[in-house]
Amino acid sequence: MPTGKSNTLTKLIVVALGMFGFGFALVPFYYKICEVTGINSGDEQSLVKNTQVDTSRWVTIEFDANTNEGLPWQFKTMQRSIKVHPGQLVQVEYEAANNSDHAIVGQAVPSYGPARAGAFFRKIECFCFTPQKLAAGERRQMPVLFVLDPSMDKDLHTVTLSYTFFNTDPKAQTATLPEKVPHG
Repeated sequence: MPTGKSNTLTKLIVVALGMFGFGFALVPFYYKICEVTGINSGDEQSLVKNTQVDTSRWVTIEFDANTNEGLPWQFKTMQRSIKVHPGQLVQVEYEAANNSDHAIVGQAVPSYGPARAGAFFRKIECFCFTPQKLAAGERRQMPVLFVLDPSMDKDLHTVTLSYTFFNTDPKAQTATLPEKVPHG
């Protein structure tokens, strides 16, 4: 006849095995629920399905890329322009190349044309959020993921998104400032 201690141990082992088995059963159960509901389908567009897309109008977005005088980088857009519906998720690419013989950290600053259009850009991912360090001779493609707010003014049909990269080294910035001319 089993003693009280061995009876308790048997129950604990059965409970532990049951919990372990339940954990394994959750994985296929989870995948089945995701399949039925469409969650984690792998299709990025379905994950970000937006019912606020204004398909009744198009906006042309033009892209521009510049560097400050003191930055020896080549910086360009991979697309000149695209047409999008307000509310539509959009990804575009810019490319930067460091033409110097040493690493340089640059920071991109966006601007918009017309200026009021900037209030309607909702950036999700952008290289302008953080300084970018490029090694000597390095070339890098950098994405911008954004949505134009569907409440954007109806009279905005063309918007320009422009970035200017600046060298973050304070010595490089002061080197590009014009010298003061003494008043005579």
